[in-house]
Amino acid sequence: MTKISLPQHSKLLQRDFIFGVATSSFQIEGDAAGREPSIWDTFCAQPGRIKDGSDGLVACEHVHHWQADLALIQSLGVDAYRFSVAWGRVIRADGSINQQGLSFYVHLVNALHDAGIQSHVTLYHWDLPQYLDDRGGWLNRATAYKFAEYADIVSRALGDKVASYATINEPFCSAYLSYEAGIHAPGHKNRREGRQAAHHLLLAHGLAMPVLRKNAPTAQHGIVLNFSPCHPASNSIEDESAANLAHVYHNLWYLHPLLTREYPSLLSKLAAEDQPTIESGDMDIIAQPLDFLGVNYYTRTVFRNKNNWFSDVPPTQPPLTCMGWEIYPQGLTEILVNLHKSYPNLPPVYITENGAAFPDIVEDGSIHDVQRTDYYQEHLKAVHNAIESGVDIKGYFAWSLMDNFEWAEGYTKRFGIVYVDFDTQERLLKDSAKALQQFWLEKKSRMHAVEAL
Repeated sequence: MTKISLPQHSKLLQRDFIFGVATSSFQIEGDAAGREPSIWDTFCAQPGRIKDGSDGLVACEHVHHWQADLALIQSLGVDAYRFSVAWGRVIRADGSINQQGLSFYVHLVNALHDAGIQSHVTLYHWDLPQYLDDRGGWLNRATAYKFAEYADIVSRALGDKVASYATINEPFCSAYLSYEAGIHAPGHKNRREGRQAAHHLLLAHGLAMPVLRKNAPTAQHGIVLNFSPCHPASNSIEDESAANLAHVYHNLWYLHPLLTREYPSLLSKLAAEDQPTIESGDMDIIAQPLDFLGVNYYTRTVFRNKNNWFSDVPPTQPPLTCMGWEIYPQGLTEILVNLHKSYPNLPPVYITENGAAFPDIVEDGSIHDVQRTDYYQEHLKAVHNAIESGVDIKGYFAWSLMDNFEWAEGYTKRFGIVYVDFDTQERLLKDSAKALQQFWLEKKSRMHAVEAL
């Protein structure tokens, strides 16, 4: 089995650097009867939306198997578990609190706390309750205020037993993929809607931040954004301009207002009918101080010029993951260093998602996923290199703990370090999990040995 290792002087091996695994509510929880329907339930029911025609009604049945899953997490030797709360499991359509649903997360956080594992809670990972989408979803400004109310309920219940609260996971996906490209729920295709949804998502984040600080004053509070370095398809001026546009539109559109109180100048270059409605005071609300920035990274992106805009060029040269994504670990170092240099006020960073989907074959009760192990090895080196270049990085979360419902891809793509048999709900550690487990446990052993001296 391939071993994962880092230089002995690496800051990733110090006690204050945390390692964890990550999941999200809709992708693993199941127990659809215990929550309100979400936009993803509606999306899955629409023919042709999900690659294999599947849905998230059962998924990994985590709500029923959470105690066994917690034991599994504990066995890996991680410091932390990042998971999301399902909004519709906490608040019913009539506005009342679903105490049973809220209690599920209370019990989970309490058990993690007792096990000495940090809870890193994400409040929104794309599964907007359908009853809110019926009122306009993220196109309705009122949804941002509903989110702050939801954040209040959850943070009052979980309090400071949670190490960190992230408001929104990847607003790019909930805005661009969902309202502009039509790939994700609710499946709209309209540029102005994409920009307006993005603004309301950021507004929701800003409205929730002071609420979270009040209810959990010793926890850290921030947001999770996804980034990809944007490279030109050629050395032409046109393609380089296209890559720069893509960087601003996909990466900086979300980070820039959080740190500067304004959108990138590209906003004024959009057609008037494509620009979002921004009310007085919104940018001050959005730019609440951040304790941390969560960074999700999977690959780089390549762009060419198309009609003075940008168009992505899908990779074709191996090695590629099952998602068709180029394996490009140096891109993680590149984007982190780029952000560090571009924003002097960049807060401390957690790598909140990083991982890959590969074809997993069960052979005699084992899964020899060498490619995934190598992927983690090279990306951990990339994090090490970013820290050596001056980036303040506090932790790393592997995506994902286990195979799950992979959104529009259904169950056709497996990101887990733990294999899930979706017929029997059996969990099986892949070789990548065993390699990470050995790496994490060895780090803890070294820490204990140093403290004993």
